Amino acid sequence: MAKDIHPILLLPADKPRLSRLVVFVLGALTTLAFEPFGWSLLAPLLLLPLLHICLTVAPRDAAGHAFWYGFGLFLTGTYWIYISVHVYGNAALWIAVLLMVGLALLMASLVAVGGWLISRLSEGEPWQLLLIGPAAWALVEWTRSWILTGFPWMALGYGQIDAPIAGWAPVIGVYGVSFMLVVSAAAIIATVRAATGRGRLIGIAAVLVPWLTGGVLALVDWTEPDGEPLRATILQAGVSQDKKWDREQLLPIMEYYHSATLSAADSDIVVWPEVAIPALQDQVESFIARVETDARMSGQTVLFGILERSFERSADGRIYNSVMLIGAAERQSYRKRHLVPFGEYFPVPPSVREWMKMQNLPHADLARGDEIQPLLTAADGTRFGVAICYEDAYAAEQRYALPEAGILINVSNDAWFGDSIAPHQHLEIARMRSLEFGRPALRSTNTGISAFIAADGALLQTGRQFAPELMTADVQPHRGMTPYAGGGDWPIIGLCLAILGLFWIRNRASL
Repeated sequence: MAKDIHPILLLPADKPRLSRLVVFVLGALTTLAFEPFGWSLLAPLLLLPLLHICLTVAPRDAAGHAFWYGFGLFLTGTYWIYISVHVYGNAALWIAVLLMVGLALLMASLVAVGGWLISRLSEGEPWQLLLIGPAAWALVEWTRSWILTGFPWMALGYGQIDAPIAGWAPVIGVYGVSFMLVVSAAAIIATVRAATGRGRLIGIAAVLVPWLTGGVLALVDWTEPDGEPLRATILQAGVSQDKKWDREQLLPIMEYYHSATLSAADSDIVVWPEVAIPALQDQVESFIARVETDARMSGQTVLFGILERSFERSADGRIYNSVMLIGAAERQSYRKRHLVPFGEYFPVPPSVREWMKMQNLPHADLARGDEIQPLLTAADGTRFGVAICYEDAYAAEQRYALPEAGILINVSNDAWFGDSIAPHQHLEIARMRSLEFGRPALRSTNTGISAFIAADGALLQTGRQFAPELMTADVQPHRGMTPYAGGGDWPIIGLCLAILGLFWIRNRASL
């Protein structure tokens, strides 16, 4: 009877506006589950009320609540877009706010679809929620990773990188971790609403199994060391974004990287950040040749980010965001494949591009690298899987390098986000890639957070932010394939589609 129900559970029906405000706040607080806060257990607890609402209200109302939860999550979790667009991109305030809020609204709309599916297919049955909730949530997160070029930030699994449930990552990836997290949260609801003692025991088991199994999986060595450890050095100049492209900074930056590399003569590998040298590569060819000569003399391999101009396919030259490798028998380069919309290319009509040019806003496109590129190979034969900036957020796209690559390389320029939560979130994402693939990673950024990451995703060493850094450590290449590296996202996404498809057919058949 309604009189036996706690008033707070009637809030979505009695006071829907207040209820939506509550879930907006819950979504906003979910950001605390991610770095730099790292309160990972908040994620399933804050998700609980939304799952209960989706279970107990009509699909349309569930979608509305899920929308506001997602809006709160993305507004607080990706507010740093404003910093990159307005503070460092010099765009007008209204443009920055429009892009920041617009992205949050778009992402929240996809979360709303998940809420609608959960309500529509669960039919108020807690035990059905146990399957439908995780399937809908993980499917929405995966959809966000590719629709409109993709924005996979804020997947719940990332916030669990240091929790036992992250042990699922090498098996079913970050979306699989999200799936298991929602299973555990939904099981709490099923346990509370169970009518029998046996049902409650099953519910408690469903709460604990994802965590316990994840902890056991974390003990498995999915890959193994390959050869001898390599001495590696990571460099960052620590020059802020507003100063980096000042022409007076070019010479000091080049001198810093050259001298710092020379001081690490005992390192086999030296990694500089994304676009470490603020110039086109053909404008500083003599400098690159000098570093290359020194590297060969000391037996080093140097990888550095730079804007590479190529006339292979265009008489006017195409510019790529590249990582170049020097010191081996021949010079090599990896060209960024997944470009940032409105950052590295602008999907707008010519009239809008002309307006952007008149407003003194960035408007020129970088060229996209080929989908299939040879792996960069060091002088000693070690191969690298390279991801530039937020390419490492697209796990499936990084599988191209496996199993040949023994070490992952991530170069980035998180200076665009200032002293915000974004660099911490990005490091969390890079750690997840190491865990999924069973490979150590060298991560070099312009202003931090640079890091050595172990093959199990653990942080071995991190640098300071906004300061010059030179970090040296031994890195052990790995070989072998984790289950996730072999199958990618399709096993977990196939499971999600099968669950939702079966319940959809069952639901339609009962009408």
